[in-house]
Amino acid sequence: MKKVLLILLALLPAAVFAATPEGLPLLNAVGEGGQSTRYTGTIELVALMTLLTVLPSLLLMMTPFVRIIIVMSLLRQALGTGQTPPNQVLVGLSLFLTFFIMAPVLTTVYDQAVTPYLGNTLTFQKALDLAEKPVREFMLRQTRQEEIAAFVQIAGKGPIQDATTVPFMTLVPAFITSELKSAFTIGFLIYIPFVVIDLIVASILMSMGMMMLSPMVISMPFKLMLFVLVDGWSLTMGSLAASFVMP
Repeated sequence: MKKVLLILLALLPAAVFAATPEGLPLLNAVGEGGQSTRYTGTIELVALMTLLTVLPSLLLMMTPFVRIIIVMSLLRQALGTGQTPPNQVLVGLSLFLTFFIMAPVLTTVYDQAVTPYLGNTLTFQKALDLAEKPVREFMLRQTRQEEIAAFVQIAGKGPIQDATTVPFMTLVPAFITSELKSAFTIGFLIYIPFVVIDLIVASILMSMGMMMLSPMVISMPFKLMLFVLVDGWSLTMGSLAASFVMP
């Protein structure tokens, strides 16, 4: 966790504060006749805060978080437990599992980019390039080739011979789309045993003439019992972690 915070604090805000000796970069607008207008630090501070607001969303879109949180939400719906576990628990569990899966990537970024940059042996641009490489490799391993080809075609970039040359702005939506497809596929497989239990309970109630009784009321304890007996949480966590292609 400490390395994750150091990466965020070092690479991203440092780009702004290192731009000028005074700290915040000065924003100049050149108009007609070559006249330059210098904006105040308030506007620059607003721009910085806006960047930091968007940053968490960008980081979540380039990590396993999307797949994990969707699978967790579908699992909760399959169990039929309503808001149990609550959203805060699912988000927290998804975040820490994301850090667990991304630990090798974040360690590589920290060792190759953050540490040399903090030691003033690398420029910010060089450190950013080195930090992008392991993240790009991770995203490429999880992204399907057809998704990359589809977004390359949408962007009008033409056929790409090597996946490593895919533009980063094209790789990110392809990665997100591939993660959504993987998440719904895993969610479908998780749903099947619980749907079978619902069908069995509904058939039994129908044969007994108890048509006014909701099958969900009877089936939920059996689904919970099955989930606990097979150690469902550990099985789900392990399967999610194993579903990511690692080097």
